[in-house]
Amino acid sequence: MQPDIPEAPPYQGAKDYFLIEDLDNHLALAELAQATCAELRLAQKPRAKAKAKSKPESAAKPAKEKAFDYKKEYKEFYLPKRQPGLIEVPPLQFLAVRGQGDPNLPDGAYKQAIALLYAAAYAIKMSKMGDYRMEGYFDFVVPPLEGLWWQNDTPGEIDYAHKERFQWLALIRLPEFVTEADFNWAVAQAAKKIPDAAERLELFRYTEGLCVQCLHVGPYDDEPATLRMLHDFLEQQGYQLDFADGRLHHEIYLSDVRRCKPENLKTVIRLPLKKQ
Repeated sequence: MQPDIPEAPPYQGAKDYFLIEDLDNHLALAELAQATCAELRLAQKPRAKAKAKSKPESAAKPAKEKAFDYKKEYKEFYLPKRQPGLIEVPPLQFLAVRGQGDPNLPDGAYKQAIALLYAAAYAIKMSKMGDYRMEGYFDFVVPPLEGLWWQNDTPGEIDYAHKERFQWLALIRLPEFVTEADFNWAVAQAAKKIPDAAERLELFRYTEGLCVQCLHVGPYDDEPATLRMLHDFLEQQGYQLDFADGRLHHEIYLSDVRRCKPENLKTVIRLPLKKQ
């Protein structure tokens, strides 16, 4: 089986089960089904045939309300075209973990940060199953992982040859109903599984403003070519990059790097700008 799939209880007091939300990822669902069948075949034991029982008639179940999916409802932010375009991003709030260093290290700080983010995000999502109530709560698909990136020795530029110099903020967008009290509750829940959650998780509010963005398809190490295309677009349109006031190189990860071939990875790249 695949141990990295998030788990959550289906109701209060139940044990954790795999939580599958991205039903459009047919490849990942097929792999999970195949792995499940393989496990069942190994564990299968012969048993006596039971007599068929007639199923009692039951009333039709009410249609289940779909969870709000930010990727589908805000396509302008999460599903841009591969050609550059301008976007005005409103103030948003995030779960965040700060760190530094190469994000590709197997047991590095970045991988630990991702675990922290998802622990808190799913605590908020699954709060509907417990006693804690968030005012204005609605069910939602946990948004994709995001990241703000910079290097102190090259302000406004990213040197992909020296990932060890990365400074980063790993992010997951929070629904609008989440208050600071709700955030603190979620951190406490995450700390039950990850002891340093309270020290590392933060509620981060980010005003991004006017940006240029596009969809990058392919390995992360091929991003410099996409960045050059963005820079050319800015010059043609009379804009320039603006990394003042904490504005940073922003990426949104639409693919699961564990299950997607590098050449098929989809990443939104977004850069802050201003008029020349």
